[in-house]
Amino acid sequence: MASLVTPELIEKFVEIVGGSYVLYDQDSLTQYGRDETEKLLFLPEIVIRPRTADEISKIMILCNEHKIPVTPRAGGTGLSGGAIPTKGGVLLSIDRLNEIIEIDEQNLQVTTETGVITEVLQDAVKAKGLFYPPDPSSKGSCFIGGNIAENSGGPKAVKYGKVKDYVLNLEVVLPTGEIIWTGANVLKNSTGYNLTQLMVGSEGTLGIVTKAVFKLIPYPKQDMLMLIPFHTLESASAAVSAIFRAGYTPSSLEFVEIDALKIAAQFVDSHVVPVDDSIAAHLIVEVDGNDPEVLMKDMEGIAIALDGFDIGEIFFAEDSQQKEELWKLRRRAAEAVKSVGYTVEEDTVVPRAKLPELIHGVKDLGVKFDFKVVCYGHAGDGNIHVRINKEGFPNSYGHPEMEEILNELFKLVVSLGGTISGEHGIGLTQKRYLSLILNDTHVRLMQGIKQTFDPNNILNAGKIFD
Repeated sequence: MASLVTPELIEKFVEIVGGSYVLYDQDSLTQYGRDETEKLLFLPEIVIRPRTADEISKIMILCNEHKIPVTPRAGGTGLSGGAIPTKGGVLLSIDRLNEIIEIDEQNLQVTTETGVITEVLQDAVKAKGLFYPPDPSSKGSCFIGGNIAENSGGPKAVKYGKVKDYVLNLEVVLPTGEIIWTGANVLKNSTGYNLTQLMVGSEGTLGIVTKAVFKLIPYPKQDMLMLIPFHTLESASAAVSAIFRAGYTPSSLEFVEIDALKIAAQFVDSHVVPVDDSIAAHLIVEVDGNDPEVLMKDMEGIAIALDGFDIGEIFFAEDSQQKEELWKLRRRAAEAVKSVGYTVEEDTVVPRAKLPELIHGVKDLGVKFDFKVVCYGHAGDGNIHVRINKEGFPNSYGHPEMEEILNELFKLVVSLGGTISGEHGIGLTQKRYLSLILNDTHVRLMQGIKQTFDPNNILNAGKIFD
């Protein structure tokens, strides 16, 4: 690939952000050339770490003028290759945009820069009795900007929703350098097209979000957690729908296959969950609110709703330490299974009642194509992460045999009324399967939007579609 970033341009970038924040040594290029997607590495020509929207605007004006590809990057925790600089050019990191600007307790809002770590924002508003619910498993390292780009959810989404349900307004630097606010800091807004929601989930292809205004809610004072073991995968997945049909909406409802739980327990050296070889999977069920008596009745009601399912002895977390350890197992599951060879992760979603067919079909594909597979994820909203370990195939991207496997997997998902991504996005690795979900009209409309925002196709080009 021919170099587009000339010494003259490097000098201009240095004038904008300072020499300490323009990087082109090999270690930096390698660090920023990957995210958490499989084992992929694409090197940028240069890494720039601006501090303000104005600096980003100046960078984008230069890059647009010279038609230099720009890949925006938040925390680098993505799982679909969205932050990998496949076109070379400039890797633009927002990690220095890390200030929480204002917590407005009167209006239950927070204004923040987008390089803030999600858990840092959550803890800051929690200290004031407020709650920002979107709760991805990587919350300790992912950035608010990445959450907006992927419309992140996490375990709390089943009750509280995703990022899109909390965003009120966004400051965005467009590919051509203009800076806009997309909405208003109000709870209702029917003033023209909803550019705010258009940006959410657009995977950094339409603009670089530099500030966000989120609505908040009061923090629930109590929560209770239980771990329900099941002797078969089918009973565990079928139980999910039964809980909701009985009238309960947990704050979290997670499915973890026993093999994933064993790997995670060994990875974090945890013994909180007794491992029984007769158990095939667990559901982690959490309820929250302000009245402990109501929550206890909900827990009892959920247990009664599962009467007749093939379950083992239910484990109730007795204190905050046990709760934290159970959540640590769930949150570290992806990292743990990846470390032992389950490098390909897919982010499937089906209607809750179809979960048994999805799990059964995934296992059948493992037998057919000779790969090992573990499943876990946000069963409460039908979002199951499928982790594949096929010897000699650490990546799906660029491997025809793995692409055949995933094509079959996604056909199964579509046949069940589902879709191919719930919260990880399409990015680089999923775009070849987009036609299973979207027809030519869908893609034409999306490409038209991209052309309007980014006429020279410089911003995260080659992601979602070509």
